[in-house]
Amino acid sequence: MSDIEKIKKLRQSTGAGFKDCNLALKESNGNIDKAVEILRIKGVSKASKKMLRDAKEGVIVLSGDSNKTSLIEVNCETDFVAKNNDFINFVKELSEINNKCSSDISQLNKSKMSNGNNVSDNLVSLIAKIGEKITIGKTQTIKNDNSQNFTYQHSVISENVSKLGVIVSLETTEKNDQINTFGKQLSMHIAASNPIALNSDEIHKDVLEKEQNLIAEELKNSGKPEEIAKKISLGKLKKFKEENSLMTQDWVMEPKKKVKDIISEMNISSLKIKEFIRIKIGE
Repeated sequence: MSDIEKIKKLRQSTGAGFKDCNLALKESNGNIDKAVEILRIKGVSKASKKMLRDAKEGVIVLSGDSNKTSLIEVNCETDFVAKNNDFINFVKELSEINNKCSSDISQLNKSKMSNGNNVSDNLVSLIAKIGEKITIGKTQTIKNDNSQNFTYQHSVISENVSKLGVIVSLETTEKNDQINTFGKQLSMHIAASNPIALNSDEIHKDVLEKEQNLIAEELKNSGKPEEIAKKISLGKLKKFKEENSLMTQDWVMEPKKKVKDIISEMNISSLKIKEFIRIKIGE
């Protein structure tokens, strides 16, 4: 086999560039197996250096069905790479595996991909090949008994690949067009309105404390009497809870009504929002 043929074979099996393959073959005295190992070690070294950089671009990938559905965030450094075919193919397969693993990151990293290597090794190889830091970010799986999952994706790059993804789980014993329409509209509403909790009493204490401090800072130099400032503070905090809780948000399709009003009007006794997730690149 000629040197050119060896380089071609090495490039096909590793995805490394011509120069790197040529140097690896010289270092291994023409032994392809040794050259593969050399490239793998160098790939790890390159990947380690790149992990010090920021990766604020990327994609959100959706997988699963209406019973069990997952979202996974995969970050990279530039939007150009986020649209690269090698990157897209990797994240799509990764997403399917993630759904099987129910978003268990430890299990995901050890899982085998179609080429026989595990996720961690393939990630290192992809970083070395593409030349950017690539990391797995947020990931979550939703599966509930007696429920249907509905999804929405915004800024779609490829099938099931986008910049923003939503899953919402509706508990109901019914399956009809009304439920399907509401589920789709609700997932779109969540994408647009970005609720942080289903109900106000579920908003994390730290979030409320931070908001309370911001309100206090705002009112500190207002010159208003203490009692009035206290009432204003309580009113602002109440409004914050309402605007950030899904059930009390203004319904995007009909802003004069709340989400809870729409559910009530549907008059389906078994209908209940179980949970939702919203993941957006850059947030």
